[in-house]
Amino acid sequence: MALISCNFFSEVLGLSTSMTVILPQQTSGQIGLANVAKAERHPTLWLLHGMSDDDTIWLRRTSIERYVAALGLAVVMPQVHRSFYTDMAYGLRYWTFLSEELPRLARAFFPLSDAREDNFVAGLSMGGYGAFKWALSKPEQFAAAASLSGALDRARQVSNPSRDFILAFGDEPVAGTDNDLFELLSRCDQGSTEKPMLYQCCGTEDFLYEGNQRFRSAASQSSLDYTYEEGPGTHEWGYWDAKIQDVLAWLPLQRNHSQK
Repeated sequence: MALISCNFFSEVLGLSTSMTVILPQQTSGQIGLANVAKAERHPTLWLLHGMSDDDTIWLRRTSIERYVAALGLAVVMPQVHRSFYTDMAYGLRYWTFLSEELPRLARAFFPLSDAREDNFVAGLSMGGYGAFKWALSKPEQFAAAASLSGALDRARQVSNPSRDFILAFGDEPVAGTDNDLFELLSRCDQGSTEKPMLYQCCGTEDFLYEGNQRFRSAASQSSLDYTYEEGPGTHEWGYWDAKIQDVLAWLPLQRNHSQK
């Protein structure tokens, strides 16, 4: 595998930012790692970080590079700070950066496939929200999306919203807007001919468990191919390190990329 720390300028944000990228590399002499590169333009997992993290966190807290080595799968991990993957009410346009500028730049910099069947998005906590938001908003771009302990219910009335919530979503209700995952799920279910597979998991001791249950109820009644898993666990990296392996096993990677 090739590991790249990429610093670049974002026209949308008006500042320099970063992404961490894992690229497949075919090797025969590397000890202890079965590297595979199946295609000239690689299938890609866009892997999103949580509220207190950055684009390096998945590498620092899990063995994601080792997990994807034999899959021929590129991983792109962007930096979005505490934006909640929104065009912030009081801040920068991180949603536009993520959903429009980032894929264009990453595919210009690196040999990444733009085919829908080759693109997947996943994230934890705030990133779980971002992953489902991206896939449900743009179902024509993703074959599958996964949320690990996601902060999925942003539309529920918050009696004492945090500073981060106000900066991201503003003072107006989230329900029924483009930031409401329940609204996006309904739109995708009823109006899209292309529907991404969804995978959702959450620990039963996680403080976001109730919100995950509410989204589970809605998603299980939709026509989307939906998988839900739960079990003992809190909001911590031991749980996410284990579950990202389940996500990788679940991804629809059966396509023979060697024929491209």
